[in-house]
Amino acid sequence: MTEVPKPAKQKLKIILDSNALFVPLQFNIDIFEELKKILNRNFELAILPSIKQELMRIASEGPPETRKKAAMALKFAEKCTLLEKEPQCKGSADDLILQAARTYNYSVFTNDKQLRNRLRDINVPVIYVRQKSRLEIDGRL
Repeated sequence: MTEVPKPAKQKLKIILDSNALFVPLQFNIDIFEELKKILNRNFELAILPSIKQELMRIASEGPPETRKKAAMALKFAEKCTLLEKEPQCKGSADDLILQAARTYNYSVFTNDKQLRNRLRDINVPVIYVRQKSRLEIDGRL
């Protein structure tokens, strides 16, 4: 009897909120290595153009310490795919992330508690920092 190969798991796509890009600086967590460990599958990290623009603005206009952190966050963002199609949405950055996750069927990495709750309400899996020391998944990937 021949064994039928299991279908390969689809690559998991994850949108990073701007605060997710500050996690390595804030909590000394290598988010890329931690994601490999907890997901145990292929994944692609993405950021929205408006998130990148926000980081660029902070890196050039914020207070000196914040500018330095934003510049580092932009370095981390370079390892992510920049989503070409940002959903048309009037509202906050959170509204945009919520709409993009729903529209493109992405999971989201954020530490924003309000955004996490809103994503949970529409059954979008969320990755976040737990106890300032590790990443955790809320929802089914």
